[in-house]
Amino acid sequence: MVEENFEVQLPLFQGPFDLLLFFIERDEIDIYDIPISSITDDFLEYLHRLEVLNVELASEFILVAATLMRIKSKMLLPRPQIDEKGNEIDPRDELVKHLMEYKKFKAVLDTFQKMEVEQLQKEKRGNIFQEIKSLSAVVNVEDELQDVDLYKLMRVFEKVIKRNAEEKNKPIHQIIQYSYTVEGQKEYIMNGVVSKGTLSFKEILESNPTRVAVIFNFLAILEMLATGELSIRIGEGYNNFWITLNKTTLEVTA
Repeated sequence: MVEENFEVQLPLFQGPFDLLLFFIERDEIDIYDIPISSITDDFLEYLHRLEVLNVELASEFILVAATLMRIKSKMLLPRPQIDEKGNEIDPRDELVKHLMEYKKFKAVLDTFQKMEVEQLQKEKRGNIFQEIKSLSAVVNVEDELQDVDLYKLMRVFEKVIKRNAEEKNKPIHQIIQYSYTVEGQKEYIMNGVVSKGTLSFKEILESNPTRVAVIFNFLAILEMLATGELSIRIGEGYNNFWITLNKTTLEVTA
């Protein structure tokens, strides 16, 4: 006769609460309304199979099995337990509380395991211990704390106040967008020359004496001189000249 060997494979769980959560998720049970009778039977059946396979049972599995049987027996009693306020005590409350705490810590544990895997995949710094050793050799914190007195504390306080004042008085660079453009000033100067016939640079300065306006007006005049739109005439007086239309520009304008 040929002997047939049967292999029974059972999933192994990290703890009794892990097994209970497996039953709850498998049967889609509301964790706040656990059917103690059926889940106790499933739990004991799993333990019996482990015993048949000669698997050593941990004490926490046996403890949870006894707890389930105790809750099951309490729920079979005709007289429910009443608390001080007269409310009925559900024997499953304590079990539900432990299951919720275990579920919460299990979720955190999964996150830590992922972080551990990511950290192990990173390359470690090889000189970190040398840096710590060199820093500890330069700055001996324990020795400094032993020599601390009121004078040193006042010096440190003075340095902190001075550093704070320097941070407050630090110059701030602010960029301002001016409303002038070279094209806009070219149009402004051209309109003035057309209306008056001759326009002095002094008049342009007096209309808007700001430094930025002077620069843009001067650049506009130089560009129109380069393109032949304007011509200048220098007369008496320092830092002054007269702007007139070029003959070609005058003919086109006319």
